[in-house]
Amino acid sequence: ISRQLWWGHQIPAWYGPLLSNDIPDDGKFYNAKVFVAETEEEALEQAREYYNKHSDRSVAVEVTDGSEKLVESEGGIVNLVRIRRDEDVLDTWFSSALWPFSTLGWPEKTPELGRYYPTDVLVTGFDIIFFWVARMMMMGLHFMGDVPFRTVYVHALVRDEKGQKMSKSKGNVMDPLEITGKYGADALRFTLTAMAAQGRDIRLSEERIAGYRSFATKIWNATRYCEMNGCLNHDGFDPAQAAFIPNQWIIGEVAKAQAGIDKALAEYRFNDSAEAIYRFVYTFCDWYLEFTKPLLQENGPHTQEIRQTTAWVLHQILILLNPFMPFITEEIFAATAMGTEGERLINSDWPEYKLSAWPEADADMGWLMRTISEIRSVRKDRGVPDAAKIPLLVKDPAEAVRRRFKAYEEIVFRLARIETIEVVSAAPKGGILQTVVDDTMLILPVAGFIDIEKEKSNIEREIQKAEAEIAKIDKQLGNEKFVANAPAEIVDEQRSRRAELDSKRGKLTGARDQLG
Repeated sequence: ISRQLWWGHQIPAWYGPLLSNDIPDDGKFYNAKVFVAETEEEALEQAREYYNKHSDRSVAVEVTDGSEKLVESEGGIVNLVRIRRDEDVLDTWFSSALWPFSTLGWPEKTPELGRYYPTDVLVTGFDIIFFWVARMMMMGLHFMGDVPFRTVYVHALVRDEKGQKMSKSKGNVMDPLEITGKYGADALRFTLTAMAAQGRDIRLSEERIAGYRSFATKIWNATRYCEMNGCLNHDGFDPAQAAFIPNQWIIGEVAKAQAGIDKALAEYRFNDSAEAIYRFVYTFCDWYLEFTKPLLQENGPHTQEIRQTTAWVLHQILILLNPFMPFITEEIFAATAMGTEGERLINSDWPEYKLSAWPEADADMGWLMRTISEIRSVRKDRGVPDAAKIPLLVKDPAEAVRRRFKAYEEIVFRLARIETIEVVSAAPKGGILQTVVDDTMLILPVAGFIDIEKEKSNIEREIQKAEAEIAKIDKQLGNEKFVANAPAEIVDEQRSRRAELDSKRGKLTGARDQLG
């Protein structure tokens, strides 16, 4: 149970010379007398009793840093015994078992001990549950009469990108100091949080860390955009009073993001909490800022509210992101003077938004994002040049859809690269691409923007490739031995893949026929 370390609880044992008339007759060899005591004074008392019992005169005992020995006076009579304390410390796990209360001043009844024991959550790895966690429980119950914590969060092990344990011999160790120097502490911290799914080890790669460094860069760029457009001051702004629909929508999204983060943190699903703030930052940057960008230039009726909303949302992002990326958020918070002098996000209260989403704003902005995303996807799939502005035909839309296209046509024009929007009762024949958003058919006449025959040939090749893969899977699934002997998950995977390919083939066939 002993360890040769500089720290820890020194073994409470003192060694003295074993007297010749006290050697046990069990046949075992003993070279010292051991005195076990709580204090040095108790050990000295035990030693005095022992040596005086075997001597016809009084013997003094003292503790030495050297070797234990009998000191003889003139005439060969022993009048002094020196004992030595064991220099080793108790096993690390013994000392660690006392950690929840020994660090708080125990055995004295200190204010810290009264306030912080028991604590709430312990974070640890599964490989030391018995060595440490169980022992802390036992020691806490024995010495303090209560468990030291109520919840144990068992975190994942960090492995390399191939799932292998990191070791110097394999040469796959990632030095966090090197990684921090290359990508920043925030990028590494966010990566580990985003990958900390319960019950799954982390497969860490530089590629993932580099991706989250780009995320940090996006936040910097959004801040610069806000600064250049006068969107850093939200003094006197009441988000509950927002009147412009895109502003109502993004304010509601802040409340949703915070609710998602809170729920995930309460359930120790740290990866989900990171995903919630990550997704919201992209929603803010890629959609809200793009929706409102032109309106900031024209000084219209909503411009001031947009500026204040943008500033308020950026401030909330810094607050919500601070636990995940403390360095960049504190830096931006200080540089933009969003708080009072000397104020820090780490000392701020966690927000409690008394806000709920505006249903109309939610519905309108959700439709707008789906519409733009679908048009972009169809254009990209069929090779329509990014710079080309093309017409959009809308077949027999419902009244709500007509209203939305009228209200947000400028945003559709700009973000979907659309030139005109026209309502039609029938789709023209040939040279078109079709898609459906919420039961409304959208038609893109693309003749003159792409080579129709070349695109039809490309689609035909994709159809043939899909059919060849379907035939291969059908042959495999038609083999009774394969279905009977292969793992169930492999068979299910093949069936799912076939369904995906069949759906893809149907869409490709429809696209080919639409082109005429």
